[in-house]
Amino acid sequence: MQPAFRTEALSKTYGEGPAAVHALREVTLEIPRGEVVVLLGPSGSGKSTFLNIIGGLDRPSSGKAWFGDQCLTDMSERALTQYRRSHVGFVFQFYNLMPSLTARENVELVTEISHDPMDAGEALRLVGLEGRLDHFPAQMSGGEQQRVAIARAIAKRPAVLFCDEPTGALDSTTGRRVLQVLNDVNRELGTTVLIVTHAAATAAMAHRVLHFTDGQLRETITNETRADPSEIEW
Repeated sequence: MQPAFRTEALSKTYGEGPAAVHALREVTLEIPRGEVVVLLGPSGSGKSTFLNIIGGLDRPSSGKAWFGDQCLTDMSERALTQYRRSHVGFVFQFYNLMPSLTARENVELVTEISHDPMDAGEALRLVGLEGRLDHFPAQMSGGEQQRVAIARAIAKRPAVLFCDEPTGALDSTTGRRVLQVLNDVNRELGTTVLIVTHAAATAAMAHRVLHFTDGQLRETITNETRADPSEIEW
């Protein structure tokens, strides 16, 4: 089976000369399909830059990246847009919900432009919000809003879910609930889930952990035994 992602000497540099910032330095790796993968590292380590490139939001300065057998780094902007629309769901630290729309309507924003979406109510049920369909963001807690954001991301049935600091604005109890939802999405839908985080304890729930430092992939760890998100402390 082809991996979900493969990269060869992937690099990203901002600026030129002595002031150049090397955000990513020749990262070569494979990410299997259907795993929960946690990307760990301090701010500026390159993990978000890596996520943005394989998510089709940015381009590398050099190197190659593939999604399955599709070379992302050779795609046109139009093709990358189609890749993001068809295959990728995004979840960010801040929920980016439309405040004037209900939970159901926020999810429907995505289902209206998707090829084979799930029903908005079904997506919200998967994240445990079947009782909050008609609530507005201001009527929900931070954790509930993040779960709406996850429902919106998975409603188009993406092959991959990219999560950049999804628990960064949440307390530990709520954060564990959100991580449980991401784990459930992986298990029930077979979605490959990539989580960028500073919270080292999150690594315990992953199939695979990628440690980034100074733009380089320093270490890859495979967990033989995974922790349940309810057991994670931070």
